[in-house]
Amino acid sequence: MRYFFDGKAVKSGDNYTIRIPFNVWEVCKKRDVIQADIVLDNKIIACELLPEKKGNYIIHLSSDEVAHIDISKEHKILLHISGSLIEVGKNSPYHFDNPIRKIDSMEVIIQPVDGLCGQTCVAMLAGVTIAEVMSVMDCREWQATMAMMISALNYYGIDHSDIVIYTEGREATLPKCCIMMEKMGLYCHYLVHFDGKFYDPNMEVFTEYDMTKLQGYLEVKCG
Repeated sequence: MRYFFDGKAVKSGDNYTIRIPFNVWEVCKKRDVIQADIVLDNKIIACELLPEKKGNYIIHLSSDEVAHIDISKEHKILLHISGSLIEVGKNSPYHFDNPIRKIDSMEVIIQPVDGLCGQTCVAMLAGVTIAEVMSVMDCREWQATMAMMISALNYYGIDHSDIVIYTEGREATLPKCCIMMEKMGLYCHYLVHFDGKFYDPNMEVFTEYDMTKLQGYLEVKCG
């Protein structure tokens, strides 16, 4: 998977750093220094991700690697983390050419308890029960991450973009179908956007959304 966001190079000693706007531990399950590469203003740069605390990481760059950009401005960054632990579910009867269903409609499902919003979003997209999704994802309340949800989409043969877009409260035009992420304290809250409506595991269906609350989204492909 790749991750797209706006970032600014900040001078740190003789080098520069760029903040990563998501919890890296949840994505690749790695600790310490992580090898990665970024595209920064059309230049591909091999780099290292350095840990700060609790899954927060920064991109570490040399002064030569940022010499081609204006460091006073934010830039579009495409990040690829080597060895990211997202794969097609094993022993799945589905695949992208034979999905569990064609996503041409959406029915809201309300989570029975707090902390199951990720599993509930996958259940809405796949048209199955939350209990089944919990079995596929093998996680309980407050444990679902975007990486786990992507693996579950793969299991059900539900095609999706290979780039997670991080908007961090900026204005954004959402695709027809996507999983949305809101930051809520230490956790993320997930909901589904489909055809102009928002399907929230907590609040049923609504047609208006405050984009300043949106941390990012993953496009889900539909017919």
